[in-house]
Amino acid sequence: MSTGFTEAAPPILHLLAHDIRWNLTKALARSDYRVGELVTLLHKPFNLVSYHLRQLRDGALVHERRSAADGRDLYYSLDLAHVERVYALAGETLHPGLGDHSPLAAAPTDVAAQPPTRVLFLCTHNSARSQMAEAILRHLGGDQVAVFSAGTEQTQVHPAAVHTLAQHGIDASGQTSKQLSLFTGQTFDYVITVCDRARETCPVFPGDPERIHWSFADPALIADPEDQRRAFELLYVQLHTRLRYLLTLIARKRGGV
Repeated sequence: MSTGFTEAAPPILHLLAHDIRWNLTKALARSDYRVGELVTLLHKPFNLVSYHLRQLRDGALVHERRSAADGRDLYYSLDLAHVERVYALAGETLHPGLGDHSPLAAAPTDVAAQPPTRVLFLCTHNSARSQMAEAILRHLGGDQVAVFSAGTEQTQVHPAAVHTLAQHGIDASGQTSKQLSLFTGQTFDYVITVCDRARETCPVFPGDPERIHWSFADPALIADPEDQRRAFELLYVQLHTRLRYLLTLIARKRGGV
């Protein structure tokens, strides 16, 4: 005798079932954007995009952060780790076999002979955010990637960045702060800004690299030592998550998928 099926669909399925929210989510899966930029990408009215962004934010899929370059702007970002969790749970609700968490794809062995994918991280001072991104991606990506970082203003690597990375088994003691002009004219596959100000002044690179922006606050600006330590640790976690997904894209491109 059938007991019937009366459960409501998981909230994430309702959120992503709408075409505008689906396309907003797809755009934010690659880069952080301001609402005006999303309006241009989706070719939809401002008020409609704002409404659906609010739905995604209320569903905890999307977060907003005020721009460090222009305080009137808000950057929207997708919480990839949260989306992965709730999407897997939705599949598990449908059938337990769909809840299997398999590791993210590694690069196919038959593309090992390809030249590494070139990635450049940019921020203002090349002291914390871009340095940590460089070290983490090099650690995770191995021979798949050639990773660099630079700043619009050359300073020095922040000791807390080196210490935080070391806590996770990543040695960044040999990294140095570099001026953006050092890389002028070079070709990259990805240019990723991790600072709002650097995004506003990022130059054009040859070869039409994919431009990505991740809007992170600068943990070096926090004065209290314990708060700063927590901020650097949070930055590590956020970068590690985003870079893990970036490597999946890189692996698929290298494999021609």
